[in-house]
Amino acid sequence: MDQVENKAGPATRPSPVRVKKLGHIVLQVRDIERSVKFYTEVLNFRVSDRQDTGGTFLTGIGDHHTIGLFPSDGPNAEQPSHGAVRLHHFALQVDNMDELFAIREWLKERGIPIEFEGRRRLGGHTSVEFPDPDGYLVELFCDMDQLEPGQRSRPMAPGPQLKSLEASRANPKPPTW
Repeated sequence: MDQVENKAGPATRPSPVRVKKLGHIVLQVRDIERSVKFYTEVLNFRVSDRQDTGGTFLTGIGDHHTIGLFPSDGPNAEQPSHGAVRLHHFALQVDNMDELFAIREWLKERGIPIEFEGRRRLGGHTSVEFPDPDGYLVELFCDMDQLEPGQRSRPMAPGPQLKSLEASRANPKPPTW
């Protein structure tokens, strides 16, 4: 794949862009109906629109769409090789750790493999991560550190990363830093 050259000149002033939230993501998937079933049954989205071309839009937080699903080259489409440029993951916030515990148990009951659970050392959030049917990694998280403009981020937590929800609950992060 060719590298895309950034032809923007040097910045002479700060960017006026001020992102408010993640708007939406669009994924190319092998099987639209399989993916619609996953996102509606596992992540509780609902279909907001369908296109004649097979594209399907899902909503879950009030916007017309949060996730767009479009067909790839079909069921034989190749996944990018390890280390290839691709979407690594997308993250969706949930209310609290109790909800993460319930989500983890529900995912296990459904046989959905969990790739990570616990607290991240940067950002301080606790999460559960798992793949969708096409291998896109979904992260459900709570308690991300909030930073005011100019505020420094929390120093990286010393010691090992907390790799379970139980360890995260047993070792609460300090509310301030």
